[in-house]
Amino acid sequence: MDVAGLLDLYRSQGLKIATAESCTGGLIAASLTAVAGSSDVFDRGWVTYSNQAKSESLGVSAELIADKGAVSLEVAEAMAKGALRRSQADVAVSVTGVAGPGGGSEEKPVGLVFIGLARKDGWSQVERCLFPGNRDTVRAHTVARALAHLVTAPSAS
Repeated sequence: MDVAGLLDLYRSQGLKIATAESCTGGLIAASLTAVAGSSDVFDRGWVTYSNQAKSESLGVSAELIADKGAVSLEVAEAMAKGALRRSQADVAVSVTGVAGPGGGSEEKPVGLVFIGLARKDGWSQVERCLFPGNRDTVRAHTVARALAHLVTAPSAS
């Protein structure tokens, strides 16, 4: 489904979306808002690139980041839930990862991305992805996968 179809799906159900992005730097929000009429579906988005921004803007605890690392399942989930708490959205998507070319480690290699989803009804999920390629490719894969998750989020159980 293309972005316009995704927006139509949310519009038909009266749902709104929020984004919380780290490694994509706002590319998910940009993809959503590139479509005319997206303002009735897209509520708001955050680019929380630093750990401090994740804590201050989304309420992700500094202790969680210190314990699990900014690139983790737990932080991705906390980012999505924080975006819901601070918005009028029904569904939030979050991404945190290592886009490269530097910053990777054996435990968290370049291309490792966590994509979180959360809904107002309390449902949430996080997917661990390992995308190949350079920085631009990793970011593009992340955006595409996050948008694909948004398609299924309204009806997930």
